[in-house]
Amino acid sequence: MAYSYEPHHFEDFEEGQEFISVGRTVTESDFVMHSALSGDWTELHTNKEYAEEQEFGERIAHGPMTFVQATGFVYRTGIVERTAFAFLGMNYMDLPNPVHIGDTLQLEIVVDNTKEVGRDDAGLVVLDTEMENQDGTVVFEGDMKFLIKKRE
Repeated sequence: MAYSYEPHHFEDFEEGQEFISVGRTVTESDFVMHSALSGDWTELHTNKEYAEEQEFGERIAHGPMTFVQATGFVYRTGIVERTAFAFLGMNYMDLPNPVHIGDTLQLEIVVDNTKEVGRDDAGLVVLDTEMENQDGTVVFEGDMKFLIKKRE
């Protein structure tokens, strides 16, 4: 499967079509930048000593940070570049396992469905996504709904 994609218009998406993102390693800076942006300085994410005494034995990523990385991977594929009018939300999202500093993540994307929504200029595309770390452990699952431009 190729890792470089062109922008897709509504008509280009087909149910069952698959895409895979590039990989990216999570860093200490990611944790700090997410905390600074969100204002979430919860000790499980930012206090090494505290986190070592908790269930996971080390700091873990914020759940919203994991979600944000998944959406970023969708954009990094290029398939919705300049064709997405809007991210419309999700029907479901699961974070079954934590993300740690040093994990390398990658997102698999499958087109779940496309739907006309009564607009001449755009339609709904639902992408089913699953993000795994370097060990194949699933750390994020969810569908993402996009309003995608139609060809002129």
